[in-house]
Amino acid sequence: MIFTVAIDGPAAAGKGTISRAMAERFGFAHLDTGSLYRAVGVKNGDPVAAARGLTPDDLERDDLRSLAVGQAASRVAVIPEVRAALLEFQRRFARREGGAVLDGRDIGTVICPEAEVKLYVTASPEVRAHRRWLELGGDEAQVLAEVRERDARDMGRVDAPLRPAADAVLIDTSEMTIGEAVELAAAAVEAALRRAGPG
Repeated sequence: MIFTVAIDGPAAAGKGTISRAMAERFGFAHLDTGSLYRAVGVKNGDPVAAARGLTPDDLERDDLRSLAVGQAASRVAVIPEVRAALLEFQRRFARREGGAVLDGRDIGTVICPEAEVKLYVTASPEVRAHRRWLELGGDEAQVLAEVRERDARDMGRVDAPLRPAADAVLIDTSEMTIGEAVELAAAAVEAALRRAGPG
C-alpha cells in the first residue's frame, strides 16, 4: 500500500511528536525532513555539496536538535540547490510501500502534494517558544525572538515557503494536550484510510 501522511508546521508546534505517534500507530515509516536540513546545516563547507552527499548516517548525529543547528538548518533551507538535492530523497521515501509519515515545512505543498493526508500543526509563537525553552533552556525572551526570526525566514522564503496546503487539516496545539492533538491527527488518517479502501 502506498499511503503518505504529510505533516507541516513551524518549529515546536508538536508536528514531530504527532508524526512519530502516527507512524507508530499505523505502522508507517517516519521521516523528520527537518533532520535532512539540520544534517546539512551542521556540516562545514559548501551546503549544496553537503546536501548532495548526505547519507543515512548523517541523520543519526546526536547534535542535530540544538537551537544553533536549527538556525543553521533554516539558513541552508532557503538555498534552492539544497532543496532540489533533497527533494528526490523525500519523494522516494514518501511513496515507499507500506505507508510513510513525513514532517517538515513544505511536505503537503511541494514534496507530496498528492499525499493522502495533509496536516498543518501550529501553535502561537509564545507557546512554541516556551516549549523550546523548556526543552533547551537559556533565556526565554531570546528563544521567542529566535522563533519569530525563524518563522519570518521560513514563511518568507521564495522557494517553498512554510504555509498550510489548501486541503490540509489544521491542528492548533496552543491549548491542547499531546493526547488531544494525536487523536485529532489519527482521526484524519483513519478517515483517509477508509476512503482509500483495502489494498
